Amino acid sequence: MTVRRSAVAAAMAGSMLVGGAAGVALLGPGPATAQTGSTTATTAPAASSTNPSGTFKSNEDPAHEATESAAREAAENNGTATYGPPQGSAQSGSQ
Repeated sequence: MTVRRSAVAAAMAGSMLVGGAAGVALLGPGPATAQTGSTTATTAPAASSTNPSGTFKSNEDPAHEATESAAREAAENNGTATYGPPQGSAQSGSQ
């Protein structure tokens, strides 16, 4: 029984060594992960000019405006409008 236990222990130790070596070979440092010596200058992206003041602008499309109430339009204009399903609605499984 002790010979069998020793053989199992040796097999486990060997598989750990082989697995560690394979992990280093596949995931360790290598030429694919080495950084190059060249440097490139990057520039910051230009700021968007769609709304330069940074304030919220509601959707003023006529088709959109025809479907909403005056209260909704006021909420969109002052920035207090909420988006998505109404609070408390049970739409969790509808995707």
